[in-house]
Amino acid sequence: MKPNMKITTAILLGLISCSTYAQQPRMDKMWNGQAKNNTLNAERGKIFREGRYAMFIHWGLFSQLANKWKDKTYYGIGEWLMNENMANIAPQDYMPVSKFFNPKDFNADSIAQLAKDAGMKYVVITSKHHDGFAMFHSKYTKFNIVDATPFQRDPMKEIAEACKKIGLGFGFYYSQNQDWTTPGGNGGPQKDETGKVVTFDEYFYKRCLPEVEQITTSYGPLALVWFDTPGDIEKKYVEKLVEVVHKNQPGAYVSGRVGHGLGDYSTLGDMEVPKKNVGGIWESVDVTNDAWGFAWYDNNWKTPKEILTNTLSTIARGGNYMLNIGPNDKGIVPPQAAAALRSAGAWIKKYPDIIYKSKASPWQHALPWGDAVVNNQTISLLVYNWPSTGALFLPGLQSAVTRVRLLNNGKKYPLTFKKQGQWYKIDLPIKAPENLVSVIEVEVKGTPKVDATLAIDPQQEITLDALFASSDKAEKNSQHWMEKFGEWKHVYRIVNWQENGAATWTVNILKPGYYQSSLKYTGVGRLVWKIDNTEHFIQNQQSSSSVYTWYPMGWLHFSKPGTYKISVSLVDGDKNKSSLSDLKLQPVIL
Repeated sequence: MKPNMKITTAILLGLISCSTYAQQPRMDKMWNGQAKNNTLNAERGKIFREGRYAMFIHWGLFSQLANKWKDKTYYGIGEWLMNENMANIAPQDYMPVSKFFNPKDFNADSIAQLAKDAGMKYVVITSKHHDGFAMFHSKYTKFNIVDATPFQRDPMKEIAEACKKIGLGFGFYYSQNQDWTTPGGNGGPQKDETGKVVTFDEYFYKRCLPEVEQITTSYGPLALVWFDTPGDIEKKYVEKLVEVVHKNQPGAYVSGRVGHGLGDYSTLGDMEVPKKNVGGIWESVDVTNDAWGFAWYDNNWKTPKEILTNTLSTIARGGNYMLNIGPNDKGIVPPQAAAALRSAGAWIKKYPDIIYKSKASPWQHALPWGDAVVNNQTISLLVYNWPSTGALFLPGLQSAVTRVRLLNNGKKYPLTFKKQGQWYKIDLPIKAPENLVSVIEVEVKGTPKVDATLAIDPQQEITLDALFASSDKAEKNSQHWMEKFGEWKHVYRIVNWQENGAATWTVNILKPGYYQSSLKYTGVGRLVWKIDNTEHFIQNQQSSSSVYTWYPMGWLHFSKPGTYKISVSLVDGDKNKSSLSDLKLQPVIL
């Protein structure tokens, strides 16, 4: 959170972005509601479970403003432009914007085709966001895209039909709790136009529940209904919503953000790809740039490789990846996002089984050069950073390897390999076969078994996250903050250092020698850090900053292969204001 940003109690309770801050997940415990037992209805959630990769679409009246109000740009998430931390727009000023909203270039078929070209299996779009504007022809408010705009069409019907036509699943986002323009909605007016006080109960039964009934009966089969920011909504309301969705759409999942743990699956915090495997049925939701809705200035696009590696890493952790686009006021998807999605989708088209049929990595975390997924007795190594030395080192695989093959243009080429201690060395061509991510198949006897100890690659740098450290006389916890309003960042960190406090990682070393060490931390003033691997230690003083920054510490020596414990301790400096997030080791080639 930026120091000069005003923070309301509601935001601290979680009413922000697509996500609920109070429901930010820990990797060892999901706070957004564990998926319920669906064994009695095998069809429920089938599209979600088998699809793995989806398109999220944030599009609404806020797209007309594109983060600008009265000639001033507000940086952050534009769907929250009404909020007091953004432009603080009153309902009576915001609602007339609908007179100018005319997305005449909206083409449902082209958006559905983009999702299919990207390799996505279902689409979820905002039917009503927190601003209360219905992007469908609502029977319960005139503040909708058909009755309140010159567009006078129901784009939700068009995109539902377009998805059905080309075999994509379809679902709706619906803001069930917050409604900033409807009397009685959370954050909305407390009185109606006659001056009568309106309760949330009236809002729920006159607007929210009837609209959920409408969207679940008027747009064909739905894959899911994605509710959001439940805040302190009472359980009785949540039960009603879930009941209506399951009654009208028996094949649809309800998102965990409906509240009170009553959803069918869990959702991580916004813009979060976990670093450790997560159990249960869950998803990660992310953006193609920095914002959800269209922002005129936001050109910080994810590259095709970032999109692909985030998708693969989420699948390797055991979840689904739903990636957002924000069409503009004319209904057009920004061409940069479309191009990046199609580029990543071309890779997915060549390797579909990795996306749709693989299971999570047995290592339960990333590997130095990439990641891994499993399909029966085959481990697919996903090489993000291709080694230029002609060899790849695979750590901790305890199963006997029967065959290793490199995938390239639909063919499989045998590779030679040999065991080196607890590692396998695989001989590779110097040039990577793929520009984005290359795939090596490792076939083993029986179910793949691994030693998941963090491995220090002899060729490539590796970052050791605080999530995987143990702490002694220091506290390990998670931190979540916003770079811009609604742009979430997530780290695990070691804080509250006491005298002789330490963060300790257990690692496996293949190649003895020197490794350049660096620490990533925040703090105040100069800090003295010590890094000790029990046979050698280094100690150094570096500056600090209020943002997480890497600082070089020195060469750490390992005399022989094997398992080591590496401890980092804060020797001198302000222990109460120092936060360590990562240790990085890079082999020194001599």
